[in-house]
Amino acid sequence: MKIRLIPVTFLLCSLTVVHAAEAVSVAAAANLVYALDALNAEFKRAEPAVTVTTATGASGNLVSQIRNGAPYDVFLSADLDFPQALIKSGQADAKSLATFATGRLVLWTTRLGVELPSIVDAVRNPAVHKLAIANVESAPYGRAAKQALEKLGAWTEVQPKLVTGENITQTTQFVETGNADAGFVALSAVLAPQLNGKGRWLEVPAGLYAPLAQGVVLTTRGAANPAAARYLAFLQGPTARKILGDFGYTVPER
Repeated sequence: MKIRLIPVTFLLCSLTVVHAAEAVSVAAAANLVYALDALNAEFKRAEPAVTVTTATGASGNLVSQIRNGAPYDVFLSADLDFPQALIKSGQADAKSLATFATGRLVLWTTRLGVELPSIVDAVRNPAVHKLAIANVESAPYGRAAKQALEKLGAWTEVQPKLVTGENITQTTQFVETGNADAGFVALSAVLAPQLNGKGRWLEVPAGLYAPLAQGVVLTTRGAANPAAARYLAFLQGPTARKILGDFGYTVPER
């Protein structure tokens, strides 16, 4: 019986191929959930050998997960404060921090009897018994809604109506399902194919809240991952900028 020996060079090549497989783990603010599929599909088209996994949630909750050891490479936040906090604590790479888009806030309703003549008139409308808002501590869109209501002099007045979502995605679900009569959600949600044309919405004037600058940063783990650096570069490139613009984000000039 002949014993066939497998060349050592073949084994080494096989091991090299396995080792070369790349992956990127992305933690993204909940407002991006509707745009992420399109973004990741285009990244996959450009980088077919890279596997991308994503987790979404309130920006503050994702920061807590990263601080507790969650293995994310890229953090997409709904503001700049949370990624800067990670940099300050030594858990993100300061050189990688960038603003890739600016979010926009809207008041949305799917109730036939709820009109939206203005933001303040709508939230004061007796037909609005439940007003949805994202968590003001952990979700930047919730914080923006609070700022707008405070500037309009209606924050204290609407307290009995408030229904709080853990993040902006849950807040959107409250309005979509009719469990809230109206709610403050991301423009990206009402422009998404799944919800576009459903109900009515009114954009909250930008001057009523601090800009929702969407910040991206590499975690300390991601800073050592070349594929994560390429994902960050893609997010700031023309293809991603086009997708983000289609979902209602304002993208910075390049």
